Amino acid sequence: MKKTVVLGASENPSRYSYLAVERLRRYQHPVVAIGKKTGKVGDTPIITDHPQEQEVDTVTLYLNPQLQKQYYDYILSLHPKRIIFNPGTENKELYDLAKANGIEPMEACTLVLLGTGQY
Repeated sequence: MKKTVVLGASENPSRYSYLAVERLRRYQHPVVAIGKKTGKVGDTPIITDHPQEQEVDTVTLYLNPQLQKQYYDYILSLHPKRIIFNPGTENKELYDLAKANGIEPMEACTLVLLGTGQY
């Protein structure tokens, strides 16, 4: 299973970040959901702090590029294997930072990757 940090998590069921947390859990992936406000997606808490997690496989982004800037150091400190830039989150600056730090950047949709068995 691939431990995943969801940045931009929301407890609003109409948001893609909500669906991502829900589906990641359904596929048995451990999830750390980080959002602007605390809340829950099912039994997964949404937190606002930046915990130092170990063995993070994936950071999946649901934040626009301007909001991502405040998370650059945090994302890099997690040493994930990859960062998924979901539609609307594409960011050349973070993409290049990821590559420079040995992290695979992907422009993809977490929900599609899960649904097609490519996650």
